Amino acid sequence: MFAIRLQRQCLQRGSLRVLNPSRRCISSSPVLWNAATTSTQLKAVTETQDIKALDGLLRVVSERANPAYNNIMPMRTPIPWSEALLNTASTSKPSEVSPVEAPASEQQSLPPRYMYDTYSEIILPFASSPELFERYTNALGGLRTGMLMEHLDSLAGSISYKHMLGPGVQTLGRIQERGFYIVTASVDRLDVLGPLMPVRDIRLSGIVIYTGKSSMEVAVKMEAIGANGVEDTLLLGRFSMVCRDAQTHKARLVNPLVRSSPEEAALYSMGENAKARRQTLALRSLSRVPPSSAEAADLHAMYLQYGQDNDPLSCHERVWMGDTQLEKTMLMFPQERNVHQKVFGGYLMRLAYELGFANASLFTRSHVTFMSLDSISFAKPVPIGSILRLTSQILHTTPSAVHVGVEANVVDVRTGQEETTNDFRFTWCPDNGAAVLRRIVPKTYQEAMLWLEGKRALEMGDQIRGKRNNE
Repeated sequence: MFAIRLQRQCLQRGSLRVLNPSRRCISSSPVLWNAATTSTQLKAVTETQDIKALDGLLRVVSERANPAYNNIMPMRTPIPWSEALLNTASTSKPSEVSPVEAPASEQQSLPPRYMYDTYSEIILPFASSPELFERYTNALGGLRTGMLMEHLDSLAGSISYKHMLGPGVQTLGRIQERGFYIVTASVDRLDVLGPLMPVRDIRLSGIVIYTGKSSMEVAVKMEAIGANGVEDTLLLGRFSMVCRDAQTHKARLVNPLVRSSPEEAALYSMGENAKARRQTLALRSLSRVPPSSAEAADLHAMYLQYGQDNDPLSCHERVWMGDTQLEKTMLMFPQERNVHQKVFGGYLMRLAYELGFANASLFTRSHVTFMSLDSISFAKPVPIGSILRLTSQILHTTPSAVHVGVEANVVDVRTGQEETTNDFRFTWCPDNGAAVLRRIVPKTYQEAMLWLEGKRALEMGDQIRGKRNNE
């Protein structure tokens, strides 16, 4: 049964608070209700303005970059796996020579980097290389978006290391010798701005636009290059990267960023604002505060229309959220490792994308088109040799879109317990303007919160796309 008593409490009391996102425990401590609809609208306006400005500013700053430094460093398989195993075994024993860690004074005097020196790019010549296109083509003759996401993650990592090591760096070398490593903390929205046409070459590029004490904001961009040299922006987004000490695994300072032009100052401000917005959204997450009164009312209206069994028509249109689960369990092999000897984050993005695509297609009973990556959080690394379980389910639907969540868990084979490592959120729409006829309905309070999170994401995407199309 739908958790109607808990829902009625949400409607009647403004003091409910979700403390634990996995257990959804309830506390009676007073909190302020958030104006979710207003916040969503304001963030949509800000995101749209940033995306429009970001595109133009990145073009200007990239023109100052030295083409000799535009290549990226490989983020995969720096040493043979057999050697990595030996290194792991040796680190578990006392070592005669301990790795040298940079003194705090040296870390605090890290040389500043110019923003344009972090610019990097990858060219995928689909128009001129049939062999390359064959590797990336999907069943309908288009491009495999999940594989492009894999490249974007690798690009963001390479750009982050270039910021730390200097624009002329060619290879990363050993992490223990460098004294630090960089991981992806989260990915902000990646919105598709144009069709991914395989008849054109694709450029993936990016640049560090903001640095905190131990974090970096990397803006990434996907462009199509026409035969006449005209470039069309297909996708824009931001990766949040964090730097860790190789020995202590604690936060490590990153090089400060020089803003040498008005365009770079504007990009820096965007990165700073994006970080602040992300922190604000975390504070008003449904794992911390209850739904707004408007959201609770929407939840109750949905229950009245679809959550009861007295209307045969509603039952026909209704699909319980738990019935949409789709799983994939895999063994993580060393061939998919990154420079840290963990599973490459871009590979996980591709797996999650493809599972989510399959789920959206099965739910809508049609082929679907990718609209946006709404968020990704990287909680823990995935070890090589581990068993990974990917679980996807439909979280929310509108007549024009489907919001899908994919959770990645590492399974302990001895106990059967699972630990969440990644959480992915995507949005697709049916092809050819077809309508999504069925509605997702939650049964439990936890599913109800996921339903509301999906509702927020779809409203945000609709407003961003609507405002962008009207401007």
